[in-house]
Order: sequence, then C-alpha cells, then structure tokens
Amino acid sequence: MARTQSQALDVARPIVLTAFRVAVGLLFACHGAASMFGVFGGAKGGGTVPVGQWPGWWAALIQLVGGILVVVGLGTRIAALICSGSMAYAYFTVHQEHALLPLQNNGEPSAMFCWAFLAIAAIGGGPYALDRLLPGQSAARSAHADHAGQNSRATAAG
Repeated sequence: MARTQSQALDVARPIVLTAFRVAVGLLFACHGAASMFGVFGGAKGGGTVPVGQWPGWWAALIQLVGGILVVVGLGTRIAALICSGSMAYAYFTVHQEHALLPLQNNGEPSAMFCWAFLAIAAIGGGPYALDRLLPGQSAARSAHADHAGQNSRATAAG
C-alpha cells in the first residue's frame, strides 16, 4: 500500500511544484505591482514608491518582473535566484537591525520569500513552465529524467 501512495505522490509532484511556483511568483508580483502602481493597497499602506528610488523602486521592479517570470516559468532559475537574493538583502538591511529573529523584526515575509525562491531556483520551473520550450532544454530534461529514473529504480531495489 505504501508503494501505491508513493506512486500517487510521484504523479502529483509536477502539479504541486507548478502550483507552488505560480503561487509564490504571483504573490511576489503583487507586492511589486502594489509598490510601483499603487494597486492592492499601494506601497506600505498607500501610494507608490518614487521612480528610481533606492532600494524601494528597484526592489519593486524585481518583485514585479521576477514574480511574473517565475509565474510563467520563463528564465525560472535565474529569476528565482535574483528574487531570493533581493529578499535576503531586504531581510538583512531592513529587518535584521530591529531584532534577531524574523518573528521579532517583521521579516517573516522576506525570509519566507527568500527560501521559497531559493527552492524554486534549485528545483527549476518544472514540466509546466515556458522554460521547457527553450532550445537546449530537452537534452537537459532527458539527462535529468534518466538520472531520476536510475535513482528511483535503485531505491525500489534497496
């Protein structure tokens, strides 16, 4: 029975990973849109961030563009890595000075986005990403599928 549950989870994995990528990217893009265009309540409760202002406007640009790229799965690994780095920067320059832990310094969203995007950068866009349509991606997918197949056969045998 455990084998059947494992197989069901293996079937669901690409769908769950895609849903995770889309949800995280969409939430991030909404933060950028709020800061740049004043939608969804605006930046910090209202208004917009002045164009070119460091670091707010640039962070909003990364949030909007990076979030959209992650949602559609285009340049996913690079976009997610940049998004992760921007959230690490935000955490250490904005939140860390107020207290040690994210719970104490209101840095939980920055920390969560940082780690979520780092996971997406490591995992990639998955089978339902536009990255799959790029030239050269089929060879990389085949090599990964062969490696994954060897690992699952070795696990089943062991």
